[in-house]
Amino acid sequence: MPTPLLLVYRDTLDLSPQVLTAVFGVYAAGLVPALFLAGPLSDRLGRRRVVLPLIVLAALTSLLLIAAASSLPLLFLGRFLQGAVSGGVFSVGSAWVAELSAAAGVGAAGRRAAVAMTAGFSLGPLTSALLAEYVPWPTTLPYLVHVVLVAAGLAAAHPLPETVPGRVEHATPRGPLVLQADRTTLLTVLAPLAVCVYAFPSVVIAAVPLLVETSAPPVLLTGVLAGLTLGAGALAAPLQRRLGRWSAVTAVGLGALGYALATLGAGAGSPPVLLAAALLLGSGGGLSLSAGLGLTARLAQPERRGALSAVFLGCAYVGFSAPYLTAVAAELSRVQVPLACATGLAALLALRLVVATRKGQAQ
Repeated sequence: MPTPLLLVYRDTLDLSPQVLTAVFGVYAAGLVPALFLAGPLSDRLGRRRVVLPLIVLAALTSLLLIAAASSLPLLFLGRFLQGAVSGGVFSVGSAWVAELSAAAGVGAAGRRAAVAMTAGFSLGPLTSALLAEYVPWPTTLPYLVHVVLVAAGLAAAHPLPETVPGRVEHATPRGPLVLQADRTTLLTVLAPLAVCVYAFPSVVIAAVPLLVETSAPPVLLTGVLAGLTLGAGALAAPLQRRLGRWSAVTAVGLGALGYALATLGAGAGSPPVLLAAALLLGSGGGLSLSAGLGLTARLAQPERRGALSAVFLGCAYVGFSAPYLTAVAAELSRVQVPLACATGLAALLALRLVVATRKGQAQ
């Protein structure tokens, strides 16, 4: 919800692109430690006892962000807390969805979690951009809408059954996250694939609108870019079922093409080219999430599924640093330079995934 509002905060608080991308990225600073705490905690206490209180805290955080409209410290704090709350819900919720979807197979678990997350990420910024552009109270009304949606989500989640049987209050799950034979796959396939999940869409959502001048209304363009990017991710995630073992390769390949197109669009200041790049980067991110969650479910030891989901999503949110790195590099050169570097890195990872797929490691 707050992503398109960054441009509103830029005007009301007189913020630079570096500060704005830092506000965007501090979300991940709160999210990553929460991932690593909430996942193992849910393995011990159960999914419901972790997720449901955090859903309530998500609504309270939105109320805090309303008060942050005139205060940069509160804005940083609100984004940090938003990340912390979301991290707990995402990691434990993904494990919960996987367990509730066990009868439908491992692939279904990854697709369902990916579609749910990317659909929320898509509708949130698109809604807040439309409200900010055409309705009064741009830094208040979007958060109130979010509070209402959170209440509906809580009502939907409350009757779901617990999926961690016989939890022991003071016991800690034992054993490695993955088998020793899968450690190389964890480090060289799953972890970098996870980074792509948000490194792909976050740059075109948070950095490009701040660093590229176009003729389009900036707040609306940011919301449309965010909605289109993450909407494409939601639509691409189910393709993992058809692509099978080539899902990860396809995901990173789409991201590389998207970065290349974003480089061209940034140089020309062309909204249509940037929108096309957003479709590719969003599709690559959504498919990376689906493929990565499916691989996580396959690699995880049964008693460590929550912990491995946390590791995967923690690596994914490292990608939230990409807009800040892009803004810093753009200040030293031009915005096309970091985008071109990202293109090259994604292409190299795609080649690594081709090798891993042929060996049966990336499925």
